[in-house]
Amino acid sequence: MQIELLTYTPEPELVVAAAARLCYSNSSIEALLEKSRTEREAFLEKITSLGHLSVLEHVSFSFGVEGISRACSHQLVRHRLASYSQQSQRYVSHSKRFSAVTPDSIAEHAELNQRYQQLLSEIHGFYVEMLDSGIPAEDARFILPNAATTKIVVTMNGRELLHFFELRCCRRAQWEIQRLAKEMLKLVKPLAPILFSKAGPGCVGGACPEGELTCGAINEVRGEFKHLV
Repeated sequence: MQIELLTYTPEPELVVAAAARLCYSNSSIEALLEKSRTEREAFLEKITSLGHLSVLEHVSFSFGVEGISRACSHQLVRHRLASYSQQSQRYVSHSKRFSAVTPDSIAEHAELNQRYQQLLSEIHGFYVEMLDSGIPAEDARFILPNAATTKIVVTMNGRELLHFFELRCCRRAQWEIQRLAKEMLKLVKPLAPILFSKAGPGCVGGACPEGELTCGAINEVRGEFKHLV
């Protein structure tokens, strides 16, 4: 899994603070940017603690993601308040060899992993055979597994990122998208430390939202995300 922050709104906390201040002030647009850093940080801490999160929608972050499985990307694109551009299996053929994700739970069992890798090789062989027989890639792709890797560009605004982290950094989330979410958080937190100070699963800033399904390690989770970056 490779994740890169491609671009983001410059000075995101400055932009968010200006947008929030506009809601409570009759200052000119120019004046909204004139507060000192200390004043701005105090103001941001106040509005985020009050849950005034709509102002975070004025900043966005774009990520390049490579090496996640289709199983993971199918979960990712369920977050609808985001923009996605994903590598097409219709136009991009995998005639050389499609790469695939091997879950740790399979890799740890030598015999099962051997059969898993063998099956992937068989699928690839039949895929290439179909291409060589004139079957278009858009039809040959029907046999490619969820394990096949993909590349995707993802853009989310600050508010949606917080929501994404809340759901996908949770230990009850599927392991691959958990790793993805944590790596994304590591990239954005240094750029906007106040906005993302409490980013992470729901239990970081409050009670565990999972109820009876809780992992039961709330203190451990809070410690992990406190020192994530």
